[in-house]
Amino acid sequence: MAEIHHRPGTWLDGSRGTERDHADLMREMAGKRAVLLGETHDRFDIHRWQLHVIAALHANRGKIIVGFEMFPRRVQPALDAWVAGAIDSAEFLEQSEWKTVWGFQPELYLPIFHYCRQFKLPMKALNCRRPLVTEVGKLGWDAIPVEDRDGVTPAKPASPAHRRYLFELTGGGRPDRKASSPEDPEFDRFVRAQQTWDRAFACGIADVLAADPETLVVGIIGRGHLEYGHGTPYQLTDLGISDWAILLPEDSETFDLDRKTGIADAVFRLDTMDRAER
Repeated sequence: MAEIHHRPGTWLDGSRGTERDHADLMREMAGKRAVLLGETHDRFDIHRWQLHVIAALHANRGKIIVGFEMFPRRVQPALDAWVAGAIDSAEFLEQSEWKTVWGFQPELYLPIFHYCRQFKLPMKALNCRRPLVTEVGKLGWDAIPVEDRDGVTPAKPASPAHRRYLFELTGGGRPDRKASSPEDPEFDRFVRAQQTWDRAFACGIADVLAADPETLVVGIIGRGHLEYGHGTPYQLTDLGISDWAILLPEDSETFDLDRKTGIADAVFRLDTMDRAER
């Protein structure tokens, strides 16, 4: 097994396991059309990492829009008002329906929101209405009228590798699940639902880039929608946007090349002591 020692505070190339210089990597990433920052939603340290990467990208490229999985499209006016300084944080959380559409502690994300407001970086709501995910999972895209799709186009069907990834991510061959394999039709409903989110985020990013091709979109998205280029990156490519990159945080002291090659363009080793800090 090829395991590479991964020191805290350093980046490793996601394909070769070689160490990357932070400044060089940020300059390279700033030249992309979209940079996707994966997260585990309830980790303060990961959101601090996202903020620091946004700041580094911003230092290298002034024109940035930050897109968020956390917000459905319908609350975009609240994001615009927040960045403009027209409402305070309490009003922003209320108008963006935070408690019902996301529910995690707002303190996890507020430093990122404040950065966007301080530097007037537009914030983009990338998500769709939640019932759409349920409807597509149950009925399929063909059953959903175009006017009810919340601006989301039908997802490109998942690759076999993506289905395997999702199957293992959700517990593999547990005896209590209906689907016995990634190819089992019983697994189709879950895959379609997951891909609705993947496609929604991709469509939101594509809309930004269509309106302003010169901007960099930084996506704040759960890592399960990004790893190995499945999910949202796969859908971005289907939409004609191939110049994207994935950056992920890691806890492990080693990077397993046999198992994790290609999980991201680069992975950053977090300081484990920082995990306990809010």
